[in-house]
Amino acid sequence: MSLDDRKLEVLRAIVEDYVETQEPVGSKALVERHQLGVSSATVRNDMAVLEEEGYIRQPHTSAGRVPTDAGYRLFVDRLSKVKALSPAERRAIERFLLGAVDLDDVVHRTVRLLAQLTRQVAVVQYPSLARSSVRHLELVPISTTRIMLVMIADTGRVEQRLVELPGPASNDDVMELRRKTNEKLAGQRLVDTPPLVQALVDECAPDRRGTMACLASVLLETLVERSEERLMLAGTANLTRGGVLDFQGTLRPVLEALEEEVILLKLIGDLEPSKTRVRIGDENEIDNLRSTSVVSTGYGPGATIVGGLGVLGPTRMDYPGTIATVRAVARYVGDLLAQN
Repeated sequence: MSLDDRKLEVLRAIVEDYVETQEPVGSKALVERHQLGVSSATVRNDMAVLEEEGYIRQPHTSAGRVPTDAGYRLFVDRLSKVKALSPAERRAIERFLLGAVDLDDVVHRTVRLLAQLTRQVAVVQYPSLARSSVRHLELVPISTTRIMLVMIADTGRVEQRLVELPGPASNDDVMELRRKTNEKLAGQRLVDTPPLVQALVDECAPDRRGTMACLASVLLETLVERSEERLMLAGTANLTRGGVLDFQGTLRPVLEALEEEVILLKLIGDLEPSKTRVRIGDENEIDNLRSTSVVSTGYGPGATIVGGLGVLGPTRMDYPGTIATVRAVARYVGDLLAQN
């Protein structure tokens, strides 16, 4: 059965009231709070149809109704308009992020900002090395047989490794290694570097080949083989702010899931440019998160996605406001990376 405009309007009112009040919503309250233009009896009939269709449910006897996952999904897809952020909110985001001094600071500020603005749990992925390019490689002599390799990615991410050399190397040797590695690798995507690193060894003068081979081994480990991704989490305490019906009465499974980085990466990873993904309740693949909703998007300079960010909270979520905030913060972080 397709729902007519009035029943859709009743559903919209139920979602908005329940999100705001945390209390099941009755027909009398709907008529009083919203200009629906019909009687309480008509609204009751509409609510009966919405319940039959699976969009709302009665949590316990003699109570009002609350939205189901299907009701929230219909609300997000057809009934809600993304709230525009106020100029003051936009300025606050911009000012907060512009104060960042390096990539770590950007990620720290972003995750705190998301948690504060949405009052949900915020997750931000560091720019993924798999999606990054080499900006610069620095070789710092520690001793005659040991150098520090510092890889700086175009996203600002920095990786450091110690290289043990097979024999003593002079400062001139180190400078030559630095020149050759930057000539070959600067500007290249990390995923494209393995054959170039091998070429560095093949093309090296015989007397420096052993040193270059040691450096190449660490380069490959740094540029390609280290697949672990880094994440930042904030706002877990926000989960306790909800009502008794949030999270099906227990937070334990949600907290256990949030301790697993693999799960968090699934929530906010693999996103397409300019797409905001909203997963509601049972749409989540992870069993422990089926009482939650997740709003996530990718971020990066221009049209390039280098990482994901998002928020997690109860299905009783302010979807229009949350979607707008997640999009806006992602856009500002992308602009910041583009400028730097």
